[in-house]
Amino acid sequence: QGELKESGGGSAQAGGSLRLSCSVSGLTFDKIPMGWYRQFPGKEREGVGCISWSGFTTFYADSVKGRFTISRDNAKSTVSLQMNSLKPEDTAMYYCAADLQCGNWGMEGPRYWGQGTQVNVSS
Repeated sequence: QGELKESGGGSAQAGGSLRLSCSVSGLTFDKIPMGWYRQFPGKEREGVGCISWSGFTTFYADSVKGRFTISRDNAKSTVSLQMNSLKPEDTAMYYCAADLQCGNWGMEGPRYWGQGTQVNVSS
């Protein structure tokens, strides 16, 4: 019954910023971990970051740590990914994901996915 929809994708120059948002419906949003994944052409989908239902625990892939920040607004049932200091290698399809395992160790096994939003970063 869960539905996730991303927005905010587009194009940016290297060193610039983009903010992705994910609107969630049909789920008890405030009690489930949320995450962001991305997929490069010809490669497996990989975790970018995740956040616990309380917001207390977060995880970031080494490739984005210090540049990307995940946050959630339980009152609005949204999760966001603030992407700063963008690099051309950040170019990918980005997916919102819900109800996954999320801890300081990593992220795994989402039960729900958004449709994806394309991010293109030019040099």
